[in-house]
Amino acid sequence: MDKDNAKKEQLKETFFTQSESTVLKHMQSSKEGLTSQEAEKRLAEYGSNQLDEGKSKSLLMKFLEQFKDFMIIVLLAAALISGIFGDVTDSIIILVVVVLNAVLGVFQEAKAEEAINALREMSSPEARVRRDGAVISLKSDQLVPGDIVLLEAGNIVPADLRLIEIASLQIEESGLTGESVPVDKELTIVEDAKAGIGDRTNMAYMNSNVTYGRGEGVVVGTGMDTEVGQIALMLASTEETMTPLQENLNRLGKYLTVAILVIAGVMFVVGMLNGREWLDMLLTSISLAVAAIPEGLPAIVTIILALGTQKMAKRKALVRKLPAVETLGSTDIICSDKTGTLTMNKMTVEKMYVNGQLEDNKADFDITSPTLRSMVYANDTQIAGDGTLIGDPTETALIQFALDKGVDVQAQLAKEPRVAEIPFDSERKLMTTIHKQSDGKFLVAVKGAPDELLKRCTKVDAHHTVEPMDEQTRQAILETNHHLATQALRVLMMAYKVVDQMPNEVTSESVEQDLVFAGMTGMIDPERAEAKEAVKVAREAGIRPIMITGDHRDTAEAIAKRLGILEEGQKHGVITGAELNEISDEDFATQVKDFSVYARVSPQHKVRIVKAWQKAGKIVAMTGDGVNDAPALKTADIGIGMGITGTEVSKGASDMVLADDNFSTIVVAVEEGRKVFSNIQKSIQYLLSANLGEVLTLFIATLLGWSILAPVHILWINLVTDTFPAIALGLEPAEADSMKKPPRGKKATFFSNGVLGAVIYQGILEGGITLFVYWWATHYPVHVGNNELIHMDALTMAFVTLGMLQLFHSFNVKSVEKSLFTVGIFKNKMFNLAILTSGALLAAVVVVPGLNDAFKVSHLDWHQWLIVLGASFSIIPLVEIIKLGIRTFKK
Repeated sequence: MDKDNAKKEQLKETFFTQSESTVLKHMQSSKEGLTSQEAEKRLAEYGSNQLDEGKSKSLLMKFLEQFKDFMIIVLLAAALISGIFGDVTDSIIILVVVVLNAVLGVFQEAKAEEAINALREMSSPEARVRRDGAVISLKSDQLVPGDIVLLEAGNIVPADLRLIEIASLQIEESGLTGESVPVDKELTIVEDAKAGIGDRTNMAYMNSNVTYGRGEGVVVGTGMDTEVGQIALMLASTEETMTPLQENLNRLGKYLTVAILVIAGVMFVVGMLNGREWLDMLLTSISLAVAAIPEGLPAIVTIILALGTQKMAKRKALVRKLPAVETLGSTDIICSDKTGTLTMNKMTVEKMYVNGQLEDNKADFDITSPTLRSMVYANDTQIAGDGTLIGDPTETALIQFALDKGVDVQAQLAKEPRVAEIPFDSERKLMTTIHKQSDGKFLVAVKGAPDELLKRCTKVDAHHTVEPMDEQTRQAILETNHHLATQALRVLMMAYKVVDQMPNEVTSESVEQDLVFAGMTGMIDPERAEAKEAVKVAREAGIRPIMITGDHRDTAEAIAKRLGILEEGQKHGVITGAELNEISDEDFATQVKDFSVYARVSPQHKVRIVKAWQKAGKIVAMTGDGVNDAPALKTADIGIGMGITGTEVSKGASDMVLADDNFSTIVVAVEEGRKVFSNIQKSIQYLLSANLGEVLTLFIATLLGWSILAPVHILWINLVTDTFPAIALGLEPAEADSMKKPPRGKKATFFSNGVLGAVIYQGILEGGITLFVYWWATHYPVHVGNNELIHMDALTMAFVTLGMLQLFHSFNVKSVEKSLFTVGIFKNKMFNLAILTSGALLAAVVVVPGLNDAFKVSHLDWHQWLIVLGASFSIIPLVEIIKLGIRTFKK
């Protein structure tokens, strides 16, 4: 029995639906906590309060996995046979290319999955616990079910707790729920057994942060039995999805391999029937296989992707896994977390209601107004030496607003210091502070929930004039509050009064009465300024943005409308996690297209949403920054983590990380991804049309009984005149209309959009021109009467023609249909350099003494060079004529 299976199973109950006494009874504990002996016993039974480590692959395994590709296996077989029958040079060259490709793959994948380890490192190092009736500090991994844990502001919750005592306790759970503001904790029993994490107000969860107040709770889950542990399990069990690029390459490899084996077999049989030696025909068939397999393709694709990652890094998108560069370009759906991704993850005052008027946050305000004084005074925010605001996000938003309006907060507080306070609590929903004024009187500043505070206001302040509050004014305030709430703004009300002397008792009953209404603020975690434009651009590119959040329905809907994710008047489009629970996977698969916004969701919901879209045949990108996003990030075709606000867990589960947390960077990356796919497509079109030309040349020459192109010639062309231009095509700029086209779709392949037809007709042209030059050289020879020299010249001219044809043809593949003269001939400097380099290397084989002997080719005179260059260049006007015909036909 292994260690994990030996662990005693922890209770899995809906503790939030039970009373404190019932929970304590079930956990066999009490408010005094456990004894040391009992704690040690439980630690041995349940194991440490830490997450299990994820399994990582060894470097050797990662290297060996690079050889699973079918096309690579066939290449290795070809190399082996070539080596056995004496073509050692060919074998070495093929092996070098294959191994280089494997090394590049391992290098990029070296950043192993670290999500679960990052989850472990997030755990709180220390916890305050009641043991043997005393409060002690111990490492959080020593906690056991039944322990009583004490919490206070600044703590990280060390395990899953059912709260049993609270005092104004607020816990920030955005990493788990996606909700942007801290949750007010209550001891009230939650009746709904299906309530989501964000609605379980009597629970505290591992790795969430205590922002205010204090509390105590009994441990009901440790280690892998916590909510965070369940996320770790989901991460461990989530299979890596194969990217569209990987699927395309695998599909291409299988098609090519089958076609190659069939052609090589036919060629072998035909040669035998023509009376040729079996060993000669075997080597010729291997030569054809080598000609047909674009052995440089895996390396070229890897290099193009690597160049794409560098470009994206400059634009703040950091790619962790190479295929992700291209995947983003094919994305149909972007499922985005709201908090911190589409929004600022920073509460901000957006509306102010003062002097009977509703103003936006850019309006001018009287910095001596009682509204501003109340929001500054009834506030526990601390201002650090560097100006950083520390405290509850709602309170820091009020201070930031005052600072933006020119209030010297610290000077104001020093001038009128706090002498007493009534802290906020969740029952009365108010906070009050008392300040001594310079005239000896005392200012009572109050802020809180409008429904509670308005009951205690009997007067209203308008332009520093205090008047009795009439029913009309009260109704106007209530209507404004309702209006702000319908816009999903969090509304806080400010009130005050001035008293001559300090109250004898500082209680709610004696102080928070007969107050003067000062004003209201409407706050929200606002959308990012650039996100709305990014959503618009995404829609123009045929990409559908989906918002997924742990926030409340109204907040999510309001932000979605402001961003353009939901259109005004749209009847459907918003669904909550609770409503989603009532829909089966089968029904959801048919209904998923109806919803653009998901509110109050759990990590499991996010995975369901991603899978439903994938089942609908869509390529899904998922953005997120919290622990709760990690399983969905891993499930999605491409997971996009946030570099600044993102947890290490979310980054570890992502394929790509945004260095600036900017949603618009995703759209930039989509454009780059589309460019990368287009450029890979161009490289494949170039390589396959060239290889088809080589195959047709060899195949037809064999049928005609011509001895043309040795294996070394094919390899030289493939590795020199193919490789450099194919890589340089990866640097082609994006076509002007790339972001005006819809995503290519999951069923699209490298042969889509006319590429297959182009490969076929261009390959036929290359093969036909090469065979024509060979025929010309044998029928109109320079060395008349010398058959050996005639054959050598013909072979050399065919070899050089085929190589030069491919170099000239590389200009044609800058666009499948557009004319070369409209896309720009010499825009790509690296491409121009690659053509010159490849041309020089090809010519060197013929003109450099010694090299021509090694390659078994002869010197050519100027007439022969003229024929070779003229025939090679003819591919450009021929393809231009065919492209013109295609464009005309389409119109």
